[in-house]
Amino acid sequence: MASTDLVVQEVSRHDDSRRFVNDFSLQVATVNGSGSQSANMILLRGIFLMGVPVSGKNLFPSNIAGLPTWFTIRANKHGYIGRKKEIDFLIAMNPETAREDVLSLSPGAAVLYDEPMNLSSLRPDLTFYAVPFDKIVAAVCPEAKLRKLVKNMIYVGVMAHLLGIDLAQVEKALRKQFARKVKAADLNWGAAKAGYDYAVSTLTKKDPCRVESMDKTAGKIIIDGNTAAALGSMFAGVTVVTWYPITPSSSLVETLIDYMKKYRIRPDGKATFAIVQAEDELAAIGMTMGAGWAGARSMTATAGPGISLMAEFAGLGYYAEIPAVIWDIQRVGPSTGMPTRTAQGDILSTAFLSHGDTQHIMLFPASVEECFTMAQDAFNLAEWFQTPVFVMSDLDLGMNNWMSDPFTYPTQPINRGKVLSKQDLDRLGGFARYKDVDGDGVGYRTLPGTDHPAAAYFVRGSGHNEKAQYTERPDDYENNMLRLVHKFKTASQHVPRSVLTGSGRERAGIIAYGTSHWAITESRDQLRAEHGLETDYLRIRGYPFPGDVQDFVESHERVYVVEQNRDGQLFDLLRLHLPVEQVAKLHSIARCHGLPLDARSVTDELISLEAN
Repeated sequence: MASTDLVVQEVSRHDDSRRFVNDFSLQVATVNGSGSQSANMILLRGIFLMGVPVSGKNLFPSNIAGLPTWFTIRANKHGYIGRKKEIDFLIAMNPETAREDVLSLSPGAAVLYDEPMNLSSLRPDLTFYAVPFDKIVAAVCPEAKLRKLVKNMIYVGVMAHLLGIDLAQVEKALRKQFARKVKAADLNWGAAKAGYDYAVSTLTKKDPCRVESMDKTAGKIIIDGNTAAALGSMFAGVTVVTWYPITPSSSLVETLIDYMKKYRIRPDGKATFAIVQAEDELAAIGMTMGAGWAGARSMTATAGPGISLMAEFAGLGYYAEIPAVIWDIQRVGPSTGMPTRTAQGDILSTAFLSHGDTQHIMLFPASVEECFTMAQDAFNLAEWFQTPVFVMSDLDLGMNNWMSDPFTYPTQPINRGKVLSKQDLDRLGGFARYKDVDGDGVGYRTLPGTDHPAAAYFVRGSGHNEKAQYTERPDDYENNMLRLVHKFKTASQHVPRSVLTGSGRERAGIIAYGTSHWAITESRDQLRAEHGLETDYLRIRGYPFPGDVQDFVESHERVYVVEQNRDGQLFDLLRLHLPVEQVAKLHSIARCHGLPLDARSVTDELISLEAN
């Protein structure tokens, strides 16, 4: 099965004058567990080191080694780093999918393949390069058991010649990849060099793809969103992390463990943090809630199935008003779904997670930089509003490689919110835990161990009044629930503001969030260049929606809500919150194939809707 079989693939190209200098999509088709990831990263970094903007997306199976996997590198001189729908150059290393992979390509594409597969007979409208990988690797790798892994480095060298990647940059990228394994680096460099030498002496360049030096990556870094989230959480002051492993969130906590061991161990060898692997996701969020109640900055990380299991504790955190941060690295559902595919499918369920009347704060990072900064925002919001805060990342952002500016060291102090000290209680004489004193819906709290007789209060998920006393009086319950609504509205003034791109005066507007952003930025340029359609674009970064969302809808005739799920979940959430007269302006563009959203699909569907 070819990777492009996962979606309906149109093979026609919209621009037959394709420019391929620093503007192409390269896909490597291998098998899971073959060690190709290192080779693919070296190719990506080699292009990056030549100053060309790149992104890398890994499409891998969710079960066992030996199944097909695809890694796509996009190089684009304009800085587009979203997924490109078409593949311009295929490296076919998996006999099981080679035929389908080749047949899915558009005319004019190029294919590098292992010579015994004889793929050149399949189509006359592609450029083919045959390479005897086994013969080349046998000459440079004496140990037969290592050849399977080293074999991948042959195509790195071949592609360096065919694309024009500076071999010195390839070696630099390779030695970075194997920085702690000198012998492995030398062996793999020998294989890459052998591939390069073979290509120089044997292959004739016939395809249009080419890399030329630029200066658009100077000072940039390559990092995945889960690593950025781990860093951001550490800088935010997290001290308790509880989790249960689940794809695609596991690497967030695994990376955080490494960082905390490196930077959060005291000189006497004692840790200043606790990271606990729980027996399941329900236990994980229960521990997180307990730590948040006790005054720790606490978090957990999970994906959609874990979010479902956390529903009851999420309601407790909302109603008892306990701070906690939950990272949801979204994947395809429902049920087990496709664990290694990306989606934005948990938006609507998370907004109201739990039974009864419940509303949760959500943040929507679109970049690795925002994974870093929104980690800090999430902890501040959780403690200020004394509630669970959900950071809605996704697999594409969390597990794939993104180019970014280096992160800025935080300058704002940690905001612990309305916490009363012993001195405060001496002055006040006491307090009512759930009373709205300041008119913002947020009560004051104390932390366990505060040395004052008035500090104690009951934390309960059952009915309670302003003083945290048990009650089933209708007026007490209603007053408390209305205060929580008011608190949620106050939060709309404190979540990250939306980002407006455009004049703000165009007839058509686009609303999106998260990683859909990268397809939107490219699609807007396509709409302008191909159809003369100017658009304004609002990227939502937080829920409850700030006032700028309603203002945007009011100022446009038509608004297209773009997202990566079947049902248009943000579209539905907007319809719940906007005035009825504005709802008719909204039009949904929703994709649910599990692949990162591409610009061409957005452009084509938006133009189709414009015609209606």
